[in-house]
Amino acid sequence: MLERLGVSAAAEAVYWAMLEHPMWDVDELVANLDIPETAVHDALSALADNALILPSRNRPGTLRAVSPQIGLIALLDRAEQQTIAQQAEIQAARTSILARAASHDTSREREEIVRLEGLDAVRDRLAEHARTASESCLTLTTGRAIPAAVIETGKTLSRMALSRGVTIRHIYQESILRDADSLRYAEWMATQGEQCRIVPEAPLRMTLIDRRFALIPIEPRSGRGALEIRSSRLVSALCLLFDMMWEKGRPLASRRAGEGNELTDQAVAILRLLRRGRTDEAIGRQLGLSERTVRRTVSDLMKRLNAESRFQAGVEAALRGWI
Repeated sequence: MLERLGVSAAAEAVYWAMLEHPMWDVDELVANLDIPETAVHDALSALADNALILPSRNRPGTLRAVSPQIGLIALLDRAEQQTIAQQAEIQAARTSILARAASHDTSREREEIVRLEGLDAVRDRLAEHARTASESCLTLTTGRAIPAAVIETGKTLSRMALSRGVTIRHIYQESILRDADSLRYAEWMATQGEQCRIVPEAPLRMTLIDRRFALIPIEPRSGRGALEIRSSRLVSALCLLFDMMWEKGRPLASRRAGEGNELTDQAVAILRLLRRGRTDEAIGRQLGLSERTVRRTVSDLMKRLNAESRFQAGVEAALRGWI
């Protein structure tokens, strides 16, 4: 218990024994603790250095154990002061390193858009942000599935940021969570403290750091790298887009409410066209269905969605994650 305070296990055993048996001498400590005499003498020296034992006034020539309320609290105070000093040194080192890094890469600081070539450069930059972000990390993920390598990297970097008190918000496009591995990842991240929501459709992938930097892919699904945007105006616009989508999204926990609807592909296609305001005739023509079939399907969907209009049915279906 006291090893974290700089007291060895042997010294701790001697200390507690002296507290419980103040009349024991070295021979009795050796016999009862079953440790060598040299180890007892070393323990007494260590305890004296930590002011946990003092010469006894009642029994001159002997040592006594200081009460835990005095001796151990003093050790705790010293350990806390050392921790505070170490934290101050670490913070000073962090400030110095960041300043040195910034001066070393002045060209990037001046540029409003920096091109990160290749996935390694992107991962390195994200790792740097995970270590230096001070407030938030906002991510918008699109596509059909999150690659396994991205999942592993995301877990590591997100935990790193979360452990430092950084707020993480993640918006997932609904299609991604149809992939089992991606869904497990999203649910696991939610247990770690990530705030996440789902939207039916998303325009692009991006990550926003402290609302000061934005990373977006150079080309979707190309793996060519990313653009790091530092222009305050551009970043502000992307933050506004994220905030609007966050407000329209629904929590991950509500996704289960949209499962089990057993919609056919035909019903899903009709709902998507309804949301775009298409007429029954136009929907039938586009999907190769009779107008009567479309009308019957729309009527059934409106009842299930408790919608008063065709357009409302499309919107409600999107909000529920049916499409």
